[in-house]
Amino acid sequence: MSEQSTVIGTTLAPVSRTEERLGLLLVFLSALTWSFGGAIARFVDGNDSWTVVFWRSLWAAAFLVGFMLWRDGIRGTMQLFRGMSWPGLAVAVCFGTASSCFVVALTYTTVANVLLMQAGVPLIAALFAWVLFRERVSVATWVAIAAVIAGVAIMVSESLSGDVSPIGGALALLIAVVFALATVITRRFAHVRMTPATCLGAVFAGLFAASQAEGFAVSARDMGFLFAFGAINLGLGLAMFATGARLIPAAFAALLSTFETIFGPVWVWLIHGEVPSARTIVGGAVVFAALLVHIGMEFRRQARSQATAMPAPH
Repeated sequence: MSEQSTVIGTTLAPVSRTEERLGLLLVFLSALTWSFGGAIARFVDGNDSWTVVFWRSLWAAAFLVGFMLWRDGIRGTMQLFRGMSWPGLAVAVCFGTASSCFVVALTYTTVANVLLMQAGVPLIAALFAWVLFRERVSVATWVAIAAVIAGVAIMVSESLSGDVSPIGGALALLIAVVFALATVITRRFAHVRMTPATCLGAVFAGLFAASQAEGFAVSARDMGFLFAFGAINLGLGLAMFATGARLIPAAFAALLSTFETIFGPVWVWLIHGEVPSARTIVGGAVVFAALLVHIGMEFRRQARSQATAMPAPH
């Protein structure tokens, strides 16, 4: 799923060309890893979504704790958690909510519907930033936001006919909203480190799921897929993104992260034969086009800023 949305927008220190290439590779690999989430979820035979949320969260939290201990040591890991303050807790709640809703939503709607809805997160975040903090929003961004709203309306309109459960669309929209909120908080409080915040979010999701699950017993086959779903798909993907996104400009990170939205529905179609509806494709195309146009404009803005910042030749 699109955990990358909570990291995009971080101010970056100057890096070497080698570091930037490494960052590009890590962010692309993270998007590729996340894109298999829906396909992995479809392999789990368990009927209780909350049992899936519990084990996925447990494996993700275990992986992230191990990653931070390896990277920062015991003392450094403890300092990261202590330094989160309330913005980190807020991001953790958003992440826990989104990761839980992702699993539950897949029982009601298609993977394409969930992922394409998330493509609009950066633009929904811009809307939140304007509402909460009165950050300036350009006319072009307002147009893109309107396009996202129209695309989402097309996707969720299927539920009005009664052919599709409205729960799936509502959960997919909730995922996009809470990730957008987490993005705004992260940008406003740049000192928040996303790895401990998302690790804590996985713990929150696991604790809540434990109170809702019918039971925790799963087959050995399902446990293998749940390990991949939590430790690899969620944990490893997040670790790669958190490392790589700090080495490249935000626009590059946003562009590369769209590969999750592109590849995710394709894997489910090829592996499980799940074909998205016509309205999902049309509405998702509108959202995706608005995102790409917005990212393209961000590239131009950053290029102009870099050109302005270059010293004049002597």
